Amino acid sequence: MNAPYRPALKSITAHPGHPRAAEQAGPPAAVGEPKGAARKGDRTALRSDPHAGDGRYPVAWLHISAPRGATPTATSRCLCGWDRSAVGHRRVLALIADHSAHRDTCPLRTNQEGRAAA
Repeated sequence: MNAPYRPALKSITAHPGHPRAAEQAGPPAAVGEPKGAARKGDRTALRSDPHAGDGRYPVAWLHISAPRGATPTATSRCLCGWDRSAVGHRRVLALIADHSAHRDTCPLRTNQEGRAAA
């Protein structure tokens, strides 16, 4: 039996003996967006954010974790630097009260202009 014919893996291409200029590229393919679409822009990109808020943003957070049958924990944090934590029923309840009181005294929540004028 003879082995089947296998073509050569490498081919030697003939090249001319003199240099020649590169070929010019053809016209671009006519697919995709119209030519002026990028300059006109997309009107949906210029609309205001539909989820834009009313100027309010969170300043203080109170996180309470009270799994069933376990000791409750809580943390109270504020952008002004207030950072407290508590472990246990009585201390968590006290932290909740402190967090509520901090809302009234926080320098980020109070109107600074009104304080200066008074």
